[in-house]
Amino acid sequence: MGIVNNIFKWYLLERYGMIERFMKYPVNAQNEVWDNLVSTAENTVWGIEHNFSQLNDRKEFSQKVPLQNYETLKPYIKRMMHGEKDVLWPGVVEWFSKSSGTTSDKSKFIPVSKENLKKCHIRGSWDTLTLLYQNKPESQIFAGKNLIMGGSLVDFSEYPESKIGDVSAIMMAHMPAFAKPFYAPNLEIGLMSEWEKKIELTARAALDLNITMIGGVPTWTIVLFRKLLEITGKSNILEIWPNFETYIHGGVSFMPYREQFKQFLPSESVNYVEIYNASEGYFAIQDDLKSDDMLLLLDNGIYYEFLPMEEWEKENPQTVLLEEVEVGKNYAIVISTNSGLWRYMPGDTIIFTSTSPYKIKVSGRTQQFINAFGEEVMVSNTDSALSATCREFDTVVCEYTVAPFYIKNDGKGSHQWLIEFERRPLDIEKFAEKLDKNLQNINSDYEAKRYKNMALNNLTIQELPSGTFHNWMKKRGKLGGQHKIPRLANHRDYVEDILNFINPPS
Repeated sequence: MGIVNNIFKWYLLERYGMIERFMKYPVNAQNEVWDNLVSTAENTVWGIEHNFSQLNDRKEFSQKVPLQNYETLKPYIKRMMHGEKDVLWPGVVEWFSKSSGTTSDKSKFIPVSKENLKKCHIRGSWDTLTLLYQNKPESQIFAGKNLIMGGSLVDFSEYPESKIGDVSAIMMAHMPAFAKPFYAPNLEIGLMSEWEKKIELTARAALDLNITMIGGVPTWTIVLFRKLLEITGKSNILEIWPNFETYIHGGVSFMPYREQFKQFLPSESVNYVEIYNASEGYFAIQDDLKSDDMLLLLDNGIYYEFLPMEEWEKENPQTVLLEEVEVGKNYAIVISTNSGLWRYMPGDTIIFTSTSPYKIKVSGRTQQFINAFGEEVMVSNTDSALSATCREFDTVVCEYTVAPFYIKNDGKGSHQWLIEFERRPLDIEKFAEKLDKNLQNINSDYEAKRYKNMALNNLTIQELPSGTFHNWMKKRGKLGGQHKIPRLANHRDYVEDILNFINPPS
């Protein structure tokens, strides 16, 4: 297996030349992607409707093609799901990634064309390993097996030729033969739809394997780890898999989970690699394990625009191009892809940490923030404040969500935190006070509203029983895959639903 690992290592280091090229010539790379996307799709229904054949450059594209969300593209996607060809992208698209729902739908379905699968998602996976081996040339990932916490696939009931499922499951279903010997568990288990049974079978199937790497959302990886320790009676995962070296995570911020993973994987030699992948595409990868930002991928079939925060609520919001972004500003990401998403807003917000090369951090969601009192709190703020407070109090948090308490009789509002602790603080009130101060230190708008309690009172914490978030998500039919705990909301719908779930009204 050492020889095999060296062969993969050589191949991945060769791939690094392509990454260096777009790092050196980022605007050229994005021009090439844009030109290829528009010219390829000019004879589709969408391309004809929006005169793609007449577009001359990226600026004209942003001026003449309106911004889109899932609701505006849904009629076109439905046509594609029923087998119609040349709608948003040339040919028939057979695969659709199931993602978390919108206000009117339980789920949304993102087209995954053959080009998108191969040149974006699968390429992104290889780029992740390329950058890992660039950081850690001594890695032995391919000397063992890699465990992927993937989703499931089903036929689309209205048109069975179309398949729907998590993008991880679509990738697993298209896994090349040479990669299968390095994958765990087997595809039968890996593509199961019943998550609790899948966790049990995955744990038992992987117990005696030489697992060197895991990829998956932190929430479900923790559930797997707990099951492994329950079955074996071991005290940590490295007692089960002594050669384990790398955990690749994405989908949610890793910050709230870091302390839990240190307990499961008590070794400084374990690598943690963050990726920014979604149903819509594979966007960025942590390229320096000593830094917590990620390299934006500029040549994988995704064309990017960026919507400044001050434009989000405008009737005709204006995006900026890659070369126009500024370090430290919040942007909503806008994408056009090689599966037919055109000027599409997936709802994520990012901050650029560098423009040479272009590196980012995910700051939150356009629909996950609190600005009830002008405080403009993002998920990145609450994650950072909570992580700092947990370190100070030697506390571990499993999950959390936050919502505003709207103005009461005293004329002031506040934020209510629902927290499920793995290891709770001895004094919850002091923990809340420190959490509030840490949030003020991170967010000046929140600090201003908290000044002398003039507009906002100190935040409050309600401790939740163990397993609350898991059971609440299960009740909502949102276990596993792309489903994530909503961190922030500018309304109280989630918080009230959780509180009613644990204390049903009589």
